[in-house]
Amino acid sequence: HPRPSRAPMRPILVKGHERALTMIKYNREGDLLFTVSKDHVPSVWYADNGEHIGTYNGHTGAVWCVDVNWNSTLLLTGSADNTARLWEVKSGEELYHWKHKAPVRAVNFALGDGRFLTALDNIMGNLPTVSIFELSPKIRESTDGQASEPLLKFTGHDGKINRALWGPLNKTIVTCSDDTTIRVWDPDTGEQIHKIDAHTSKIVDIQFAWDNTFLVSASKDGSAKLFDMDTFECLKVYTTDRPLNSAHISPNKETPYVVVGGGQDAMSVTTTNAKMGKLDAIFFHLVFEDELGSVKGHFGPINTLQMAPHGKSYASGGEDGYVRIQHFDEDYFTFEEEALNPEFARDIVDGE
Repeated sequence: HPRPSRAPMRPILVKGHERALTMIKYNREGDLLFTVSKDHVPSVWYADNGEHIGTYNGHTGAVWCVDVNWNSTLLLTGSADNTARLWEVKSGEELYHWKHKAPVRAVNFALGDGRFLTALDNIMGNLPTVSIFELSPKIRESTDGQASEPLLKFTGHDGKINRALWGPLNKTIVTCSDDTTIRVWDPDTGEQIHKIDAHTSKIVDIQFAWDNTFLVSASKDGSAKLFDMDTFECLKVYTTDRPLNSAHISPNKETPYVVVGGGQDAMSVTTTNAKMGKLDAIFFHLVFEDELGSVKGHFGPINTLQMAPHGKSYASGGEDGYVRIQHFDEDYFTFEEEALNPEFARDIVDGE
């Protein structure tokens, strides 16, 4: 019996933003997808079919970052309007906003949702600053008792901070920057614990593996790197031929892959041909570093991507204003078993 031909995966195309996507984020269960862009309006969608649920209206500048809390009740966004805003996920109501002195480039809830962090841009004479805020446990009922000032602020990076994340069990904060370093900080004192000279160009994105044991970075130098969060050692390097904007690790042990995305921006490309701009998402083997395949589709660079927490799909957001949700087909889940077990492939060919 001949093997079935490998038909391309059909994406779900989500057009809900008028300008370039800046960040997308799945909730913990993977049933909701939150998207932010340069058009000022965060949105939420059903991750399964791409149906639009609603928007969060209030920002007056490009929205750079988004995070959702543990039980999908609160949404946090950071914007070029110099504010971080907290929203109720279900109603879309703005609960509180924190004013800053520069655009907010990163936001992230701490484990337990008792605190959150923001990271500031280094324009208008500001140093790239990380701030830690306390979040009132009753913020959904009342803003009484919610502090507007941070518990702690600290600096150290020499360039714009592009992403800031709470480390495992809130014991650290990890940041990446245009200064080509990844830095690890003590969230109680603001002291720098470790500095990793990770790349040769801007580091645009860092994302944890599902269990926070590994961190993957994406850089304009064309590479993504895998780091051990205990030793801060670089374990693997995934090399491409384009500047990268985002990278994420599959949460499933059956599919040990890393997906990366980027591409050259319009200033660097003199043609609208998607092939010339290298705009496809690329899958690498987590351990062997081999390039396994790619998924085309965007008409501009991929600015942000993330695997769903269940590992059965991923979403990417592009400079073209589209979000593409890709549900993996059967081949994706059998590929690893076929590669490691020739008997498995022979069974399929024999029709058993």
